Amino acid sequence: MSSGILNEIKTLIWKEVTLEWRQKYALSGMLLYVISTVFVCYLSFNLRRNQLTPIVWNTLFWIIILFTAVNAIAKSFSQERYGRLLYYYSLCSPQSIIISKIIYNSLIMLLLSGMGFVFYSFVMGNAIGDMGLFVLCLFLAAIGFASVLTLVAGIASKADNSATLMAVLSFPIILPMLLMTIKLAKNAMDGLDWSVSTDEISTLLSIDLIVITLSYLLFPYLWRS
Repeated sequence: MSSGILNEIKTLIWKEVTLEWRQKYALSGMLLYVISTVFVCYLSFNLRRNQLTPIVWNTLFWIIILFTAVNAIAKSFSQERYGRLLYYYSLCSPQSIIISKIIYNSLIMLLLSGMGFVFYSFVMGNAIGDMGLFVLCLFLAAIGFASVLTLVAGIASKADNSATLMAVLSFPIILPMLLMTIKLAKNAMDGLDWSVSTDEISTLLSIDLIVITLSYLLFPYLWRS
């Protein structure tokens, strides 16, 4: 990656941060969504505490994170106006645009996932046996969700019914990633040795790298259209 592309990526990421800081409502809305969803889950299970098993605790948390990712990243490209996209087309390379979007959305997901986990643990209780492994799982999952949904959002933005297309395209990739994430998080909850989770860690890491590489290679063809 040349220095020119790196400079473009830095500039585009700073642009995203500046716009987010000016608007604020998008990130605030996502935080409100996470907090309200966790609180509703707390009210639902407060009357039936014997049903909140570790498996339910784990699955419920990752479903909340997944829907948060979809809501946070779905508008990555659709919210960009046509004039702004044309301006980007004349100034930046498509590789810089997709990589900057992935990095920014990954940072947003890491922030939302971290704050969501803190609030979720505070309200629903902390059932994690190995915090280090769970944090690694949270890190890989956040980057994976962000990279997959960013690429799919870029593809879906070229269609009329982008929301439906995004759901159809992301489902085959997100589902196995979600299942692998839940399994790895369950190992962290049980406090198992890291050697037991080698396959899950390598699989999630491989998916992240493959999706980012494909985004870098294929997005220029999408951008030209």
